[in-house]
Amino acid sequence: MTASNGARVRPEAVGSLPREESSSISPRAFSTPQALPRRALPPRLSPHFEDHRRERQFISTGGFFVTFAVTRAITHAIKAGKGPFRNIGGEGGTHIHHMTFGIIANLLVGYLWVMQVGTQPHPSPRVSRVTSFVFGAGAALTLDEFALWLNLEDDYWTAKGRESVDAVLLFGALLSIGALGGGMVHKFAQRVIEQRHGKDLAKVRATLRERARYLLSAG
Repeated sequence: MTASNGARVRPEAVGSLPREESSSISPRAFSTPQALPRRALPPRLSPHFEDHRRERQFISTGGFFVTFAVTRAITHAIKAGKGPFRNIGGEGGTHIHHMTFGIIANLLVGYLWVMQVGTQPHPSPRVSRVTSFVFGAGAALTLDEFALWLNLEDDYWTAKGRESVDAVLLFGALLSIGALGGGMVHKFAQRVIEQRHGKDLAKVRATLRERARYLLSAG
């Protein structure tokens, strides 16, 4: 081989010359982002919650009713003077109603969702579930004193306090329709039936195998 200046170059030397390194960038770097892995759900629920919006509706509903029940239990305990629970403030100072914490929770979750934290197409499972539960809990704390911010009177234990319960039931029904919609109950029941039949079929197969082994050994 002859170089451009006329000097001869041995072929062995060509192999030792530095070569331009190929790009180490993998084609996967330009691929479409994939959905973030979600924690495994119970097999009976996973088909319904493949859409994370359904999961948020379900968690919000659970957080709403659980928080409402716990709040009512605590307020009744405070009124009866039982347990370690006490009102926050009062007795000459400012009494902080529990709806204050509900409003703060909803404002915080609303701001996070405006920034698409936990609501983006492929959200973090933990953030999505935590914000959903906090939203349901905040809504329960707020609506549990609906009569107060409707009438501007502290009528939690009066006849007007029934308006708070009505508001909770109405909003809870709305959340339940969203959470249980899309055929969730039907799909859940279908999965239960399929799993039960699958277990029964597995038992039958196991029994047949045992009988076959017994017949072969006896023969």
